[in-house]
Amino acid sequence: MSRARASQSEQQTGREASGDIELENAGANGDSTTVASLSSALPNTSNSHPGFWQKAILVAAGFTVCSMTCSIVFSYGVYEALYEDLAEHTNTPFSGTSSAVIGLIGVLAIAFMTIPGPVVLLWAQLYSPQLVVSSGGLVFASALVLASFGRHPWHFALTQGLLAGVGSCMSYVITSATVPTWFDRHRGLALGAVIAGTGVGGMIWPPILRSLIVRFGFRNTLRISGCVSGTLVGISGYVIKWEPKYAAHVRAETQKHKKRTFGFVSVAALDWKVASSGKFLALATGNFLQAAAYSTPLIFYASFAQSRGYSATEAANFITLSNASNFISRIAGGYAADRMGRLNALSISTILSAVAVLGFWLPSATCDYTDDCDRKADILFIIFTVLYGGFASAYISLFPASLLELFGVQHYANVNGALMCLRGLGALLGTPLTALLIPGGTVLVRSTAYEKAALTVGMLMAAVVLFTGSVRIMAVRTGWKWKV
Repeated sequence: MSRARASQSEQQTGREASGDIELENAGANGDSTTVASLSSALPNTSNSHPGFWQKAILVAAGFTVCSMTCSIVFSYGVYEALYEDLAEHTNTPFSGTSSAVIGLIGVLAIAFMTIPGPVVLLWAQLYSPQLVVSSGGLVFASALVLASFGRHPWHFALTQGLLAGVGSCMSYVITSATVPTWFDRHRGLALGAVIAGTGVGGMIWPPILRSLIVRFGFRNTLRISGCVSGTLVGISGYVIKWEPKYAAHVRAETQKHKKRTFGFVSVAALDWKVASSGKFLALATGNFLQAAAYSTPLIFYASFAQSRGYSATEAANFITLSNASNFISRIAGGYAADRMGRLNALSISTILSAVAVLGFWLPSATCDYTDDCDRKADILFIIFTVLYGGFASAYISLFPASLLELFGVQHYANVNGALMCLRGLGALLGTPLTALLIPGGTVLVRSTAYEKAALTVGMLMAAVVLFTGSVRIMAVRTGWKWKV
């Protein structure tokens, strides 16, 4: 009897060791041939009752995190238009402040949503995703509350900008990294549903923020939004964790860091073979350029609408419209990615993003609202808002979903962290430089002031098309395969 139990125990241990070895080696070569091994390294998509509900709760929690952090960051256009107006008056925190400095607040928030990605991912590996996500909610709430006491532009840059970005990074990056580990066939749809929270929150927050500002002032609005978002993110973070098999892999990889006194600032190096591969370099370059272009329209939606003659309240509705399109595209894009291939969907989204900017925003920026072409320009801007909100934002949920196929389980966390960091750097450099192309004092009164900025964003998006297309070609390597 004891021998039988010992034999059974040895067989079980052997199976576990085999699974660990397969998980460790999956993706070691960083190519798409490791996809077959993902079925054992990551969970099967069977809809067993407990597993289904656990995944559903995880997706719902991730949705809440994105709707309470990313949405508020991307709704900065409401504050940007308000701060531009305050800059024209005396005795305000922004009196005489340039558009570039005001825009920098939103840029810092967007940039630091991803720049600390490698560090916060390591924190999640060393401790737990739950702790990091919930702590991120606390940091985000504190940032907005502290911003409400700001007296100078640099106060807002540090709090509503940098600190809010770090808080959202701790919540958003960890959420977007953990969810894909629970899914296989429906990975794109699941991650799309999570990040769709950005779109839903983006529909809700701009009119709410505008209404609160009118009724209570912008300082109390910052306090209210901070407390609400921080509370909901803290609660949601409790259920966001690694998939059990992937968690075992994470524990094995990060055990060495726990013995270091300052391990919390130690970031595991990206494998050189992966980092120097053509796929990674092309994807990283495209990711950087997309981020450099992506944020500019988001920050200036409301201001550009006001330059077209819309009131501040009407202008805020363009942010809502963009986010409504964002929500639909995240779900539809994720579903399409699982059916037609994640790199195919990624390539299509980049093409249509470039078309939206060059075909619709740029022409609308060549006509002021007092000109004869005013009505046509308004229609073009509305179409741009819908297309750009849908396809440019889809890139953010599609590229993480493709990383497991491209680089394998072993390199997933490090590659994801590196690309998130590059996105932040792209936003930090691209948007402020593009904003310098908009002449000061004309942001709210002349649509033609945005012409050079629109052209720059369009050219950057066109370059992203080339780099993303090259990744798709390299992923196939030999012959032809439609679904990639």
